[in-house]
Amino acid sequence: MSNRSKGWGIAVAACVGLWLVQNGSQDITPPVPSAAQAFAAGPSVHTDAAADPLPPSAPVRLRIPETDVDTPMMRLGLAANGTLDVPPAGDRNLAGWYGDGITPGAKGAAIVAGHVDNAQGPAVFYTLGALKKGHRIEVDRQDGRTAVFTVDAVEVYANEEFPDKKVYGETDRAEIRVITCGGGFSKKNGYQGNVVAFGHLIGVR
Repeated sequence: MSNRSKGWGIAVAACVGLWLVQNGSQDITPPVPSAAQAFAAGPSVHTDAAADPLPPSAPVRLRIPETDVDTPMMRLGLAANGTLDVPPAGDRNLAGWYGDGITPGAKGAAIVAGHVDNAQGPAVFYTLGALKKGHRIEVDRQDGRTAVFTVDAVEVYANEEFPDKKVYGETDRAEIRVITCGGGFSKKNGYQGNVVAFGHLIGVR
């Protein structure tokens, strides 16, 4: 199945920002990617060659060593409005992957999503905007292999400007997109956009 889905107008559902709303504060907000981490700033200094894609296999765990992320994974579908669904809001350390799309490590763009916060505080991808080019994303799979990705860019997009084709479009190598809520924030409407980390497969353990 294609790793795109028609009608995905925005990336992640339920970007309310419950923790910020509850605490009435916008002084403590998630990191925002710097311009230096965008594609427009040029390639990463870590120009690792792409590894050959793996056969499909469901992911079971994801790690981002540089930001101390270590999370189990669940299968995600689409919400009623056609956006990518998210893990249950009550679980702060749980990420998900789009189960009808590409599995991490296989050819194409695998889609991973998780909350930036919930009512209790920062959640699994709160620090996603702090990632830098060359950082690693590791995904353990059901087949016993670990797919290792390098970060190519980290960008933030307003909801109305989310680049569906860039994020969900087909690729000729094994890539990953890690998505969470971000951008501006308002108490009335929650987060106004999404942070996306782009990476490609560089190795397998």
